[in-house]
Amino acid sequence: MSLRTRAPWVVLPAVLTLVVGASAAGSATGGASDASPTAVTYDLLLRRGHVVDPKNNRDKVLDIAVKNGRIAAVGSKIDPSRAKQTIDVKGKYLTPGLIDMHTHLFRGPEDAYSDGVLGLPPDGFTFRSGVTTALDTGSAGWENFELFKKNIIDTSRTRVLSMLNIVGKGMAGGDKEQDLDNMDAAEAAKVAKKYPEIIPGIKTAHFEGPSWAPVERSVEAGEIAGIPAMIDFGSAKERTIEELLTEKLRPGDIYSHVYSGLRGELGEDGKLNPALAAGRERGVLFDVGHGGGSFDWNVAMEGKKEGFWPDTISTDLHVTSMNAGMKDMSNVMSKFLAMGQPLKDVIEESTWKPAQALGRKDLGNLSVGSPADIAVFDLDKGTFGYTDSFGLRVDGKRKLVTELTVRAGEVVWDLNGRTAKPWKPGAVGDKTHTEHAAP
Repeated sequence: MSLRTRAPWVVLPAVLTLVVGASAAGSATGGASDASPTAVTYDLLLRRGHVVDPKNNRDKVLDIAVKNGRIAAVGSKIDPSRAKQTIDVKGKYLTPGLIDMHTHLFRGPEDAYSDGVLGLPPDGFTFRSGVTTALDTGSAGWENFELFKKNIIDTSRTRVLSMLNIVGKGMAGGDKEQDLDNMDAAEAAKVAKKYPEIIPGIKTAHFEGPSWAPVERSVEAGEIAGIPAMIDFGSAKERTIEELLTEKLRPGDIYSHVYSGLRGELGEDGKLNPALAAGRERGVLFDVGHGGGSFDWNVAMEGKKEGFWPDTISTDLHVTSMNAGMKDMSNVMSKFLAMGQPLKDVIEESTWKPAQALGRKDLGNLSVGSPADIAVFDLDKGTFGYTDSFGLRVDGKRKLVTELTVRAGEVVWDLNGRTAKPWKPGAVGDKTHTEHAAP
């Protein structure tokens, strides 16, 4: 079953009705020369990059032009004299901005993920790995979402979306995440329906008891709001992954931490639990959610052997995971390259497939009119070590390194100063770009 047909809630947001410069750019979208003297002037032109854009089935060298924060033209030869700024990315891979399907970004003074010290302020950790959209997965619940929106979503250059926790207090840790009385489907759905552009789903996580209520109420909230549920299955032995994937979840719902090995994904015979294949057949989606403790090479390599690749690649980014085996999004993607998955598939699982899973078909692609969220990568060759969450290493011969990231048409990460002017004695830089000084 295709991602394009699984989920009834995958709709086209109203934002797609705005197509900037589409008519003027039309001559450049089919690969033809763009030579009209009256055509629009672009804000940014990325030239000669190897474009991998799975939605549009592009896998070749092309130019990408940007105007007013959106993709304005895609072609084989766009005149650089028409661009205010041109960056030559010959020899690099140019992709849609990555969508990280599992992060924790509700940074604050508390001692957990909900307004807590385990979360990360997104902009310092997204752009440097090519991520332009980050999905926070349940850090905030329906009681404190407004605080999350005010402090993080509204102040970040990264596009931050939220899987709203079925627990009102969110990931507040300990007994607070076990409180069935604080799991309210109606209240969660009410908040999700208030903010449909930034709440694409409902999350349940970390529940340790025997009750199915957290899953059932998450699915119920999703039904009311017309959105999927994402499941971190916790650790209770009374509830089985078989029942979850074949009875409780709907097509389009998302099972995270698929390669953890901690929730029955791998049988005693060393084979994948047949429930995974059964769940996929029903339309359940499977997300990596690497994290600090949810990626086991034994499970991932068996997945490779059985052809069970993820629907979406993600980090489970938080304070501890980024300094352990996970590192960042490009590192997790490189692990799948090390396992032998084709680059195009890895890109699709990090861009267009997440966009579909979240009902955001305006994202994860380089179509004319789409937001100008773009990542540019080097694909380094050598010998690189990739570790799982349990201290085991697999060596690979390829590694993705983020060279450039563009968010809404602006360069927000530039590893090697491609947008900077060369220094020479007496040169004066732009003094408006200074660090914030203490008062």
